[in-house]
Amino acid sequence: MVLGAGAEKVWSDEQSSMICNTQQPGCKNVCYDHAFPISHIRFWVLQIIFVSTPTLIYLGHVLHVIHKENKLREYIQKHAETTKLPKYSDDKGHVQITGNLLGTYMTSILFRIILELVFIVGQYYLYGFIMDPQIVCSRAPCPFTVECYMSRPTEKTIFIIFMLVMSCVSVVFNVVEIFYLACCRSSRRMLKTVPASAIAIQPRLHK
Repeated sequence: MVLGAGAEKVWSDEQSSMICNTQQPGCKNVCYDHAFPISHIRFWVLQIIFVSTPTLIYLGHVLHVIHKENKLREYIQKHAETTKLPKYSDDKGHVQITGNLLGTYMTSILFRIILELVFIVGQYYLYGFIMDPQIVCSRAPCPFTVECYMSRPTEKTIFIIFMLVMSCVSVVFNVVEIFYLACCRSSRRMLKTVPASAIAIQPRLHK
């Protein structure tokens, strides 16, 4: 939403409004390509696509599981004698994140964290986090060391920092979610082991 509503308009004049102290044909294009191998907008679009991919794969797994369990319910209705029951969903379509689904979900979160960190580091090495208004370039066909100046560097820096903060917030939320799921899983295991231990202690108490 932010990219479509604001950032794209801010970067729409990224190259056309860049001013260089030379009129050599092609020099401004070469300097722009040297400073920005990929546009910020396209970089962030790639980031959104790659970070969203693990979630889409998980949702595809969920839909596959629901489809299989719906078929199992139909089979149970026709053949009452069966020991296999739906494990991950109920009759209303509510899904419980347990077993393989929990493993797939936690794996997708781990990949999201890794991809977010990779794009944060990649952005730092490609551009940095501050838009420098001056670009120094000495590539051919520039006749000498050329100085170019970007338009609205402060406004662009604000958007860069905003996207960086959003990426960091996403990483933090994903880490918190992993710890939450791990704690929920360990608490369920403890609840399953409590009755067995209680049964083992009862005979000693009677003695």
